[in-house]
Amino acid sequence: MRLDKILDALFPATCVACNAPQAGLCASCLPPPEAAQRFRLGSLRVCTLGTYDGPLREAVLVFKHGRRDVGGALAAALNVRFGKELTARLTLVPVPTTSARRAERGFDQGAFLARELGGRSGLGVLELLRQTAGDAQHGRSRVARLAARERFRCTAPELARGLRAILVDDVVTTGATLRDCRAILESAGARVVLAVAAARAL
Repeated sequence: MRLDKILDALFPATCVACNAPQAGLCASCLPPPEAAQRFRLGSLRVCTLGTYDGPLREAVLVFKHGRRDVGGALAAALNVRFGKELTARLTLVPVPTTSARRAERGFDQGAFLARELGGRSGLGVLELLRQTAGDAQHGRSRVARLAARERFRCTAPELARGLRAILVDDVVTTGATLRDCRAILESAGARVVLAVAAARAL
């Protein structure tokens, strides 16, 4: 039996917000459909489950720190809310975290979210981006976030060429990260048609 199955049996998942059993984030604590955010960063369409507060904020934070079941619940909700946007011939490309964060947490939450969403939507996933500067956005001011540039590189330009991509992230704050990732992918010949994320920080 797989270790994760054993752990699930010994320590059943509970909702991070209300402690209901069998769900990392239960249906009652998920933002309702009308809370979904659809907006644009320039010409890039962005979809999120809701604003970064309340149970959704708590869910994102515990997911970042290792609750993979919560990441699965967020991916399932994204697939339900925005399934019509996740059309065939599109590929999910996760926004990567820094190597330091990845080492600290033991996983990359953007890549995990993209893989979970891919498994539910049937879309392929390509991890084409890497952070180059190693400077996390967390803790930066809005001005500093917007000023940061050239923090990413495309690791396989030959795979990006001709790709129609959806960027996947956990939280959208200023949008600077999504803009940078889009620019890098499109400079390699891809077309980024959409970005999806769990939450939008206002």
